[in-house]
Amino acid sequence: MISLDSSNVVCDVLVIGSGIAGLSFALKIADSAQVVIITKKEKAESNTNYAQSGIAAVFSPSDSFEKHVKDTIDCGDGLSKRAIVETVVSEGPARIQELINLGVNFSKTATGTLDLGMEGGHSARRVVHAKDLTGREVEAALLNAAAKTESIKIFENQVAINLVVDRSRCLGCYALDTEKSLVKNFVAKITVLATGGIGRIYLHTTNPEIATGDGIAMAYRGGATVMNMEFTQFHPTYLFRPNEKSFLISEALRGEGATLQDQNGRQFMADYHPKKELAPRDVVARAIDQELKRSGDNHVLLDISSKNPQFVQTRFPGIYEKCLGYGIDITKDPIPVVPAAHYCCGGVKATIAGETDIRNLLVVGETACTGLHGANRLASNSLLEALVCSHRAAQKCVELLKKKPPLQRFAAWESGNAVDIDEAVVITQNRNEIRQLMWNYVGIVRSDKRLNRAKKRIELLKEEINQYYWDFIITAKLIELRNMALVAKLIIDSAIARKESRGIHFSLDYPQKSPSGRDTLLRESPPMRP
Repeated sequence: MISLDSSNVVCDVLVIGSGIAGLSFALKIADSAQVVIITKKEKAESNTNYAQSGIAAVFSPSDSFEKHVKDTIDCGDGLSKRAIVETVVSEGPARIQELINLGVNFSKTATGTLDLGMEGGHSARRVVHAKDLTGREVEAALLNAAAKTESIKIFENQVAINLVVDRSRCLGCYALDTEKSLVKNFVAKITVLATGGIGRIYLHTTNPEIATGDGIAMAYRGGATVMNMEFTQFHPTYLFRPNEKSFLISEALRGEGATLQDQNGRQFMADYHPKKELAPRDVVARAIDQELKRSGDNHVLLDISSKNPQFVQTRFPGIYEKCLGYGIDITKDPIPVVPAAHYCCGGVKATIAGETDIRNLLVVGETACTGLHGANRLASNSLLEALVCSHRAAQKCVELLKKKPPLQRFAAWESGNAVDIDEAVVITQNRNEIRQLMWNYVGIVRSDKRLNRAKKRIELLKEEINQYYWDFIITAKLIELRNMALVAKLIIDSAIARKESRGIHFSLDYPQKSPSGRDTLLRESPPMRP
């Protein structure tokens, strides 16, 4: 049974995060354990919910696992682990069938087969989608299934602060209940991190507000190894609307024939890659970045007006309605776009089953780095990885539970001499400064000079933020800020360590690729105090 009192929650399995990775894991373990899911805000708020394009998997007779594996490895630029890629690709169709069985309404053709989309880097149509609202459809189905499962309890508005690790074994975590302003102990036999990505440490990002790298920061402080943090993928086409909430323009538009143009109407992708608009994302993002630097403009244009208007409205209803709200009719008008931070190909070093350096701590989804993506993620492989690796992690969790790991309670949170924050403007200022310096110095194109400037500044910011953390009673914004500073430092240190250009890490000082690929591994030893 799940045990509850005013400041303690005790369960078999604690899942931190309610996206596709956390929910699908919880549903698969629910027959074997009492599961608690905690989420920072409302349970539907996750990167999954904002995913537009779809899930890559082999369903077409003209496609094959071998083709999908090759596309993934080619995109990974020498760092993808073949065994991981082969497993994820081969198990993908079965995991998608499970979603269909849960009621996910994927788009179909007139003959009733899955409508498979085409995206950059793919050699065949293989992207299963629900129009351009795939993430929302999947999230809704998973939440509906979880709500019907008695052994799963979801706690909203709980901001995880730190993992509790004793002699390299995870006991659970401390979390701030933002509605009650109370720090709770979440005690569990097994803890699973499924906290999503890091996009909010950049000025421009497709990610929601919650994507502040919390799981990666907590795992690193607890003694886990992080891997390949320099590989931040920038999505080429983010709707350019200054001071508006972020909105992604799916790569699927380019898969259906949309072209990139400068503001004079010149199509420029042929100058950068033979696949033009269907080149891998890193190529397209750098091409746009270079065009903007050359022209001095603040955006380029994405044009799908050559396609049939009815097709565009039917295939991309979400994007059509969103843009129309800004006075842009995408069946007639080009869309102003810029690149934006989108996906973290690095993360906590984990096996395909989510195992980490810390016993009884599993990591899944974007928080994990399994070796699938390598130096660059193939489009629509992220939800695929989340499904397959959560399935594998659930199997591993059953094995771990059979060994009867103990439930070990830990001391209540102590605020010591901390007082209420007197000037919250400091948090806002530091948050903005981190996002600006990461955009300016650790963006699409990097250099030693920019990275070293970023390192000096982040060290000062991190010291200031940590002092704030110890002096003042914590808030959700302070927890996020602390994590953002640490994750920014991990990205900067990893980028400095990579003396080459590979995948989505491009350095002006090291434009060539090294003959052999290697992973960048960072670990805090001894672990940082909580």
